[in-house]
Amino acid sequence: MSTERPPADGPAGRSAGPLDPTDAALLAELRRDGRISIRALAERTHISRSNAYTRVSRMVEDGTIRGFSAEVDPHSVGLGTTAYVAITIDQTAWRLVAAGISEIPYVEHFALIGGDNDVLALVRAPDNTALRDVVLDRIQDIPGVRTTRTWLVFEERTGRGVPYGDGEG
Repeated sequence: MSTERPPADGPAGRSAGPLDPTDAALLAELRRDGRISIRALAERTHISRSNAYTRVSRMVEDGTIRGFSAEVDPHSVGLGTTAYVAITIDQTAWRLVAAGISEIPYVEHFALIGGDNDVLALVRAPDNTALRDVVLDRIQDIPGVRTTRTWLVFEERTGRGVPYGDGEG
C-alpha cells in the first residue's frame, strides 16, 4: 500500500475537523431529508434563510457536502443480489485497482481497508450470474488483484448513521 497521506486541508482549503454547531445541525437535517427547502431547513435549525443558504452553499463548495441523492431500494430496480467482496491486492497496486473497480458496473462502493484484505467492495447485481461476472471476470482480471472472497447478503438494515451535532450519541 502507498504511504502517502492526504493533505491536512480538505477540498477548497477547508481544514478538516469538527463542524460548528450550526453546520452540524444543518447536516443532520439534510441527512434526514435531502429534499428539504432552505426555508424549512432554516426554521428547523433556528437561523435565517440567507444564513442557511450561505452555509449550505459553502459546504457544497468546500466539499463537506459532496452531493444530493435519492436512496433507492435495490430490489425495486432489479438488483436482487447483494454481496461484499473482499479483495487482496499487490502492495503497490491500489491506484490501478481503484481505477479498474471504478469502471465495473454494479459496484456501489469500495474502500481501501486495513486487516487481512486490502479492499472491500459492495456489489449489487441483478442475479448470481451477474455477480459471478463482476467478481470472477471483472475484478479478478484487474492487474494487481491477487484474491477475492465473496459474502452474500441475505438481509440488510439501516443503522442510525452519524449524529452530526443533533445532540444524540
